[in-house]
Amino acid sequence: MIAQYKQTRPQMGVFIIRCKKNTKYYLEGTQNLHGRINGTQARLAAGMHPNRELQKEWKEWGKENFTIEVLETLDYDKEDEAKTDYSDELALLQMDWEEKLAREKLVPYQKKG
Repeated sequence: MIAQYKQTRPQMGVFIIRCKKNTKYYLEGTQNLHGRINGTQARLAAGMHPNRELQKEWKEWGKENFTIEVLETLDYDKEDEAKTDYSDELALLQMDWEEKLAREKLVPYQKKG
């Protein structure tokens, strides 16, 4: 079981944090969805998230006014088991979602704020 656990690779993909009070969102692509979402929630709870605008509204309105969801997962390359870097694929997936969200008139949280 331990060997199987070590061979299990984390789920990759794109997740979103949406604010219920406005049309803003935070989007991130990651090679470890579960770990990154947990880390993001911990940083927000501690007031240490690098996106200041998101952090400010999270603190102001509370976590109950935000939703966090996985938008899409990315499969590992079955033909190249040794592949470990999926950053290009994740960046493309994230850009695709940014375009979809823009068509829905949603606005990303600014990187600095």
